[in-house]
Parts: sequence; structure tokens; C-alpha cells
Amino acid sequence: MNINTLLSHINQFVTMDAAEAEYLNSLLITRPYRQGEIIVKAGEPARYLMYVNTGYVMTYFTDNDGDDHVIQFAAEGWWAGDLFSLSHQPNTQYTTRGMCDGELLLLPRLAQQQLFEDHIKIEHYFRVLFQNSVIRHQMRFVQSYATTAEQRYLAFVETYPAMEQYVPQKYIASYLGITPEFLSKIRKNMARKAS
Repeated sequence: MNINTLLSHINQFVTMDAAEAEYLNSLLITRPYRQGEIIVKAGEPARYLMYVNTGYVMTYFTDNDGDDHVIQFAAEGWWAGDLFSLSHQPNTQYTTRGMCDGELLLLPRLAQQQLFEDHIKIEHYFRVLFQNSVIRHQMRFVQSYATTAEQRYLAFVETYPAMEQYVPQKYIASYLGITPEFLSKIRKNMARKAS
């Protein structure tokens, strides 16, 4: 298991010593996934926080009409998972799917709690991540009301520069809060302006 990317990410926020890194490594579970594979299905317990070691995953909610609503994309170096379900132990309402072949590092919920209690640096790291996640979700909410669809699309491309080659247009449109047809129109208009 290669956790160098994760350790590098953690060390941007806190400095771990070798013993702490080894302990973290002992808790993680490697989980390869394939393109299109459902990693966590709505209705199941969310047992892990998932670190995307390689590839891309998507987390979405399916409504009563069977329409998928994308909550989050996670690229290499990002964490994913249903924090509510992990914190309160009900079954998750979200599905997480692999968008290409890749690998996750899974941190079990019970190990996470022990890790936080025993290692203040890791607790600090995750607290900063959770705060940043709340900020990103608040910004995304504001952007959905205060920016045009084209501006949201440009922000998506900037945040996830290579993801479009792996993600069907309907999921990108869902994430942006528009229809796939409108996203096609935006792309055509942008291509026309660029030429």
C-alpha cells in the first residue's frame, strides 16, 4: 500500500513523526475499484472515510423519480464519504461510484475515533479538512444562486481539470444544477468564443 500521497497531504497541515505515520498506515485498508463500480450504496451503513489514492469517485443522491443528484466529486488526494452517517451511524442516503479505475485508502469509522483520541495532530488535520469542506459546500451553495451556469462550469473545470474525460455529461450537469442539454449549449458557446 502506497500512502505517500496521503502523508504528503497530511504534512501540509501537521507534521507527523514516523511512529504516527506507521500507526495510520496500520489502520488503512486498500480498496481498488473499477470504472462504474458502486463502492458504497445508498441504504448501507457508511463504514469508512475514503481517501482517493488514485482516480476519481462521485457521491450522489437518487431521488424518488430515480434521478441522480451529484453531491461531490473527489479526485486523487481528496477525501470522500458520508460524514453524517459516519457520525450518527444511520445508513447512508448517498451512493459513491468509481468514475475510472483507481484505488481508495479506507479509514474505518471505529479506527477514526480512536485515531482522533490518541493522536491530536491527526484530529487537528481532520478538523481543518472538515472546516474546509463546510466552507466549500457553503461557497458552492452561494455560487448556485449568485453565478451563471457558465461561471459554475468554468469553476468546475478549474477545480477538476481532467475529470471531464471520465465523467458523463449528465453527472457534470447535475453537479452544476443544470440540464445536460444546457451544458452542451454552454460548451458550444465557449468553443465558438474561443475560435
